[in-house]
Amino acid sequence: MHYIPNIIFLILLIAGFGLFVKSLQKIYRNIRLGREINRSDRRGERWATMANVAMGQSKMTKRPVAGILHLFVYVGFIIINIELIEIVVDGIFGTHRFLSTILGTTFYVFFTATLEILALLVVIGVVLFFIRRNFYGVKRLTMKELLGWPKEDANWILIIEFALMMAFFTMNASDFILQSNGYGHFVKVGSFPISEMTFVPFLEVFSFSDGFLFGVERAAWWFHFVGILFFMNYLYYSKHLHIILAFPSTWYANLNEKGKFNNLESVTKEIKLMMDPNADPYAAPAEGEAETPAKFGAEDIFDLNQVQLLNAYSCTECGRCTAVCPANITGKKLSPRAILMKTRDRLEEVGKNIDKNGKFVDDGKKLLNDYITKEELWACTTCNACTEACPVLLDPLSIIFEMRRFLVMEQSAAPQELNLMMTNVENNAAPWQYNQADRLNWAKD
Repeated sequence: MHYIPNIIFLILLIAGFGLFVKSLQKIYRNIRLGREINRSDRRGERWATMANVAMGQSKMTKRPVAGILHLFVYVGFIIINIELIEIVVDGIFGTHRFLSTILGTTFYVFFTATLEILALLVVIGVVLFFIRRNFYGVKRLTMKELLGWPKEDANWILIIEFALMMAFFTMNASDFILQSNGYGHFVKVGSFPISEMTFVPFLEVFSFSDGFLFGVERAAWWFHFVGILFFMNYLYYSKHLHIILAFPSTWYANLNEKGKFNNLESVTKEIKLMMDPNADPYAAPAEGEAETPAKFGAEDIFDLNQVQLLNAYSCTECGRCTAVCPANITGKKLSPRAILMKTRDRLEEVGKNIDKNGKFVDDGKKLLNDYITKEELWACTTCNACTEACPVLLDPLSIIFEMRRFLVMEQSAAPQELNLMMTNVENNAAPWQYNQADRLNWAKD
């Protein structure tokens, strides 16, 4: 009977981490549905970018208030969960405050006091974020693409984090009182400055018995542990996957100059053949040379590359991209945030299709038209404001560009104005509709 709590703890631990790994495997499988892309160059720069942007939060502080609050929540929540090591050891072996025997009394005092201060910063951050998101009226946080689940998801995450911090303080406060009373195995270790000032007086005013306080401490301890497992597995269904995926997203980010679009190798090859009178257009591709692609551009998620699909999963839905988008600002339908959200929705739908059938069975839907409309795509000015604003270096513009490439090269479905411009470039070597011989006439006027 004495070992039943330890056995239950171990079962929950294995189940929680097992489900989490299964979710990550599903995400990895879905991302690999995209085309392969080689982003292994400039490794030193990529590691530095990841450390600076994902870990250092460098782009978040461009909006100082939100950036600092996010830093509170991010750093606090991550460091506080180092205590999960102690919880796991205590839960499996039935010990109490295991790290105090490893770190030593002095350092453990510093460690627990630091966690308490960070927990307070997390509470301040999530409360202010909740007020800001629901009552302050920030435009990018109240747009229609966030109605329904996206808004509820953001609020639930804040509520869960708040509840976990309250359980943390309750556990420490009751632990402190039991330590002071010399109850059972509660040896006086650690320092809990925030709990002592807030939760301890509240518990002491009711003069609870040591037995009741022990029950409170155990309940808060279990709530904290189960809450962390729940939060970890909830991430799969949440925009807060960026807690994990921001790191690979920043590592695989496009490091080329903003606005530099990729050339299709097959098209480049055709142009070289046209320019070389001695070239054989029917010659077999050289070893390692790419064949002509089956499709130009992207119609569905299978046509996007794996980094673009990773970006879709990594989107924080913060709306900084949409807030600076000139098309959106002037009332057009385009929202770069919605482009990533819709790509993720389609990717998840395809993943469920594979889960159900063992492989993808054509469902009659495509990312183009069923999720993202032509109106959205052609509203984009390709100014790169969205990619510059993203705090984790996501690139919604690349998805827009590939889908527009499909419309032009596969369906010849460009707007009339663009078709006219391309015809002029082809015939006159300029976007204007007059003869090349007349191009310098303006200089004679």
